[in-house]
Amino acid sequence: MTGTPRRPPRLRPTLRLRLTLLNGVLLVGAGAILVLLSWLLVRDALRPTDELLPGTTVLLADGRSMDAAAWQRQLVDSASGELLAKGLAALLAIGTVGVVGAYAVAGRALRPLHQVTATARRLGETTLDQRISYSGANDEVAELADTFDEMLDRIAAAFEAQKRFVANASHELRTPLAVMRTEIDVTLSDDEADAAEYRRMATVVRDASERANSLVDALLVLARSEAQTGRRLGRRTECDLAAGTLNALSAVRREVERIKLDVHTSLEPAPVVGDPGLLDRLAGNLIENAVRYNHLHGRLWVRTGSDGQRSWLVVGNTGFEVDQADVPGLFEPFRRGGRERTGARGSGLGLSIVRAVCDAHGGTVTAVAQSGGGLEVTVNLPAADAGSTGENPVR
Repeated sequence: MTGTPRRPPRLRPTLRLRLTLLNGVLLVGAGAILVLLSWLLVRDALRPTDELLPGTTVLLADGRSMDAAAWQRQLVDSASGELLAKGLAALLAIGTVGVVGAYAVAGRALRPLHQVTATARRLGETTLDQRISYSGANDEVAELADTFDEMLDRIAAAFEAQKRFVANASHELRTPLAVMRTEIDVTLSDDEADAAEYRRMATVVRDASERANSLVDALLVLARSEAQTGRRLGRRTECDLAAGTLNALSAVRREVERIKLDVHTSLEPAPVVGDPGLLDRLAGNLIENAVRYNHLHGRLWVRTGSDGQRSWLVVGNTGFEVDQADVPGLFEPFRRGGRERTGARGSGLGLSIVRAVCDAHGGTVTAVAQSGGGLEVTVNLPAADAGSTGENPVR
């Protein structure tokens, strides 16, 4: 099996070569101008007989007598030729030294760029910890090396987050699938299973499939939100956070009544511009989390409003205690109230989706642990008539 023949290497117009040639051209050009000026000055300066009468002769040291004008021409030609020859020789020597020196200096100056290239070529799944760690002068090359190192830090963090996300998602999906398979295998292996047993098995399989379907839907919403972060939203419609919040409260009304929550609402208009589906999911996730992680006879409070620059949604709830130091981790995928995949209800993607939706809409989300237990989450988004600027977070 033969592959495509490799092309012979060619001299590439590398940056080092171009800098060297540019320096050589400038140096030789400047030297040539100096030699030309010196040659012209010598020819103009050597005019000692211009003020003598025609026919004047000069007596040379060897005893010869020579016409002054002819002697002047001979002197000018001799001096000009010698100056030109020695000037060109000096120009060649200086040009050669300058080009060689420029090549060496350019190579030294561009060495960090070669380190960047070598590091980029070595990078792989197992070598993302390598850095350039440039320690030279604080110049543009140092800035490039530092920027490259910072980019590698971000890539490594994103790669680790992706691996952790895939591992957690696989674990979450494996659980309902294992439940369904176990129920089916156990029921089918029971020769005495009746219709009631098959009905029970079908109920378990249905509940597990709903859990898997909910997880897949949440993953799709999260991926959709993160894909639009820093980019123009696919849909931009003026909508009201208060309306979406009211719909979310209606959806959990039965669960609120079941655990007898004390609900307080203050839903003032909160106009924003964005994707209505994502914004509804944002409000729904916050309300569902506040109900899911609450306790019997607990409290739930919801506020919306706007000041013309920012629109906000505040959702707070009572519940088990959360350490404020653990709050940032709650916005990571598959984290449930400071616990990871402990069998609690939900997929642990609620606040991750909220953060991704906020990022996609140019907003922010913060959470504060409540004394005595519970959490209060505040979402700030640009108001519909304020564009994408303005910093006036709710207090």
